[in-house]
Amino acid sequence: MRIPPYYRSQSWQRFFAGMAVGAIVSWFIFLYIHGVWMERKTKENRDQEEQIEKLIKEKEIWQEDFKALNKQNEELLTVQEISVKIVNSERYKLDSLSVFEVEQDVKDDIDMMMAKDLDTVFKSRDLVKRAIENKIVRINQKRYRLEVKTLFVYTKVSIQLEIYLE
Repeated sequence: MRIPPYYRSQSWQRFFAGMAVGAIVSWFIFLYIHGVWMERKTKENRDQEEQIEKLIKEKEIWQEDFKALNKQNEELLTVQEISVKIVNSERYKLDSLSVFEVEQDVKDDIDMMMAKDLDTVFKSRDLVKRAIENKIVRINQKRYRLEVKTLFVYTKVSIQLEIYLE
């Protein structure tokens, strides 16, 4: 089998030369377009990396400030309200006025905790508990003692008491 002698014909030589020149020109155009595109993408990536680094640093600054403010606010937290509740008053059939008076009396005894910071109140919770439990109250000519069932300390101090006949 023999290859036809197209290489001798001028029209075929021009065709093949045109194809070679076209391939070389198109290759350079492709390289130029690809290079410009890659350059743009590389610049965009660098800009985005700088922006990300800037945002990360800014976020760290905000977080540090936020932590410092939280710590400062935590130190400034104080007791805003005191709540006292007797949970078993129905057991001795006590009237609601007497129960209210006992609750107010206990509230008045521990009123010194109001506007104190939480750390101080938390550290003195055992003292408060003993002060309440050592108290003897008189209701309808009978003596009752109080026992602290739960004591929650936060901006609102919540105390649940049980009352027992002495």
